[in-house]
Amino acid sequence: MSLNDRAWETLFDRYEILNEVNEKGFYEISAKAIKEEREPRLMAKFDHSSNLPQPFKKNGLSILPISRSSYVIGEFDVYKKVTYNQKLKPIQVDFPSNLTTIEPTNLYSESATLHCASATGMIDYILGEDAVQTISGRMSSKHFDFNIKTRSGIERNVSIKNAQVEIDGGYESDSSFMIVEAKKESVDDFLVRQLYYPFRLWQEQTYKNVKPVFFTHSNDIFSFFIYEFTNPNNYNSLKLIEQKDFVISHEEIELEDILEVLDKTKTIKEPEIPFPQADSFPRIIDLLGLLMENDLTKEYITINYDFDERQTNYYTTAAMYLGLIDRVEQRNGAKRIVTFRLSNKGKVIMRYPLKQKYIALASCIIEHEAFKRVLIEYLQCGHPPEREKVVEIMLECELFNVGSESTYFRRASTVTRWVDWILDLPNIY
Repeated sequence: MSLNDRAWETLFDRYEILNEVNEKGFYEISAKAIKEEREPRLMAKFDHSSNLPQPFKKNGLSILPISRSSYVIGEFDVYKKVTYNQKLKPIQVDFPSNLTTIEPTNLYSESATLHCASATGMIDYILGEDAVQTISGRMSSKHFDFNIKTRSGIERNVSIKNAQVEIDGGYESDSSFMIVEAKKESVDDFLVRQLYYPFRLWQEQTYKNVKPVFFTHSNDIFSFFIYEFTNPNNYNSLKLIEQKDFVISHEEIELEDILEVLDKTKTIKEPEIPFPQADSFPRIIDLLGLLMENDLTKEYITINYDFDERQTNYYTTAAMYLGLIDRVEQRNGAKRIVTFRLSNKGKVIMRYPLKQKYIALASCIIEHEAFKRVLIEYLQCGHPPEREKVVEIMLECELFNVGSESTYFRRASTVTRWVDWILDLPNIY
């Protein structure tokens, strides 16, 4: 269990939170009560449903701030699922040649990606007008009420009084004001509150059309999900209008590039690291991007990004298998702390221009014999090899610590998905 899991278990027992939720439908808890165990800023901000502590997940609960010093816990439907349109071809935009303080190969923070989106005209394109950034940071929500749906389907009324609001970017044009919530990785869902509270605040402050937008920067793709609240008084009325994807102009990747790297990459001895069980290669790249800013502990990755604990284990191990991150153990008294950091190889690759970066990452995969042979099989047959064929190849490659045949079958999914990612590069970039 994580520190948050343990702390919330204690609070649930101490204040009989579950009993009161079952009786009243909600439980109000003060920041002071939460602080008896841990800082509220660590205990009450869960940007994705995967971040929720075990007592919340187990009982279908979530938490919302209702003031600067109190929160409400209930069976509230607070998250919105994100579905990426994989068939959407990103719009290419030019990076201004006169800018020296933003590097398109070094966009590894939310603020940097938003500044880049503004400087390259993406924000203007979405609004259909010239826009300027006018706000960002923390502010007070003021007072408002809203209805929110519960897991059982009924609606409850919630009152907000001067809760803290944080906006990653606010952009104003002649007719609109766009509020942006930004993430530096692809996600499965997001916390609607991060758009709804700012929307309610600024709807009262401006006569212009307030546009709530959720934004992710993942694998060099800038994805904007443009929403509207069809009923401003209803938290769950968020409706997707459209998705717009952008990418900074670059040298395109072609099939010939894949064939060339396949020909030039030499296979290496299998590392004594568990064979990958992480089907989404783009999520590995997201993890590498997060580590460009800071070394991160396993708990920090799990709590702050859209990874559950199991996924954190799978994806950090997969990146270690490729030689792109290192696992560092440190001791703080009797406590052992595990930290992950980019390897020198990982740092170099993540600084490359777009085409060179993805070709280098493909090479990191292909230098492992099982992946290389499956890729060759795919190209020779003109279609993905059957799972049995993939397993046959894997069995011949002397993989480290893969025991039973059923384990080979499970790991074969990762091999197939990574090979698909390599072959799909010319379609994406």
